[in-house]
Amino acid sequence: MVFSIRHIIPLFCVCIILGSCVDTEHFENTPQGNFDALWKIMDQRYCFFEYKDVNWDQIYVDYSKRVTRSMSTDSLFYLMDEMLQELKDGHVNLYSPFDIGRYWKWFEDYEPNFHLQLIEKEYLGTNYRIAGGIRYTMLSDSIGYLYYGDFSSGLGELNLDYILYSLSKCHGLIIDVRDNGGGTLSNADKLAARFFEDKTLTGYIQHKTGQGHNDFSKPFAKYIEPSLRIRYLKPVIVLTNRRCYSATNDFVNSMRYAPHVTIMGDQTGGGGGLPFSSELPNGWSVRLSACPSFDASMQQIEFGIQPDVYVELDEKEVHKGRDTIIEAARAILNRKSNSKNPLAN
Repeated sequence: MVFSIRHIIPLFCVCIILGSCVDTEHFENTPQGNFDALWKIMDQRYCFFEYKDVNWDQIYVDYSKRVTRSMSTDSLFYLMDEMLQELKDGHVNLYSPFDIGRYWKWFEDYEPNFHLQLIEKEYLGTNYRIAGGIRYTMLSDSIGYLYYGDFSSGLGELNLDYILYSLSKCHGLIIDVRDNGGGTLSNADKLAARFFEDKTLTGYIQHKTGQGHNDFSKPFAKYIEPSLRIRYLKPVIVLTNRRCYSATNDFVNSMRYAPHVTIMGDQTGGGGGLPFSSELPNGWSVRLSACPSFDASMQQIEFGIQPDVYVELDEKEVHKGRDTIIEAARAILNRKSNSKNPLAN
């Protein structure tokens, strides 16, 4: 089966149904009952056990011995959160009324390679435009610069029409998605569709078909279809860092299959599993990666995507008001423009 952007929502619905059908009613609302319910939900619905070489049965042995009848609510929560962190997955969260368990080492242990204040002061300035969550401007060398910091921010087709029309005279575009932790996949695909000439295979997705760790459907192909509205087909550079996660990771994966696009910066943070939720007997909920995503070569993208050109942010240059990743992108785009114009200086 093949699906394009419009098929994402139906597939989400399939995964939601499968991800929420674990029966937790027979688990008691006790420390042991809630612990066992959490372990069972993950055991039946989490999608990366084999890929990450996780022995979930042994983890149960190691952590269940620490559960006691008299343990406090806080102690139970943090014990279960500690167990979930064994999965090393930013899409796995435990939700309670007093805290949210989370795994952040996918970006904490790496250089940020981004300073928003520097971008705002030196590149966007005060006269930039805002359309659907995207801040954009034309830089002094006729290169367009777009910053999109959250794919949850609304993005309409008319927004993109105005952005690309206003930057149509630019000889290159920089799309900066550094520190974008994700959001809505439809926004990611909507933006990507403006840079494709032809319908293009960009990846695959699977969903769980049973309770076994390896019970998956056949891969469903994902295509990006070029927008029928304004498109930009000149050179484009997408800037990335470790905080590019989830829907942003998916956007970067799609864009590397677009013509005239270069990915630059640091490896993305990953987040290739579509997340869905289930509830525990005590009312807490757990979010988990239920559907694995792959690139067009059927390679996992859970641990991130390497850039075409690796560039780090030079802190010495930051103090001089220069973002070395943006400047490297500008240099490449200007070289490409000059190579097409033999009269350029």
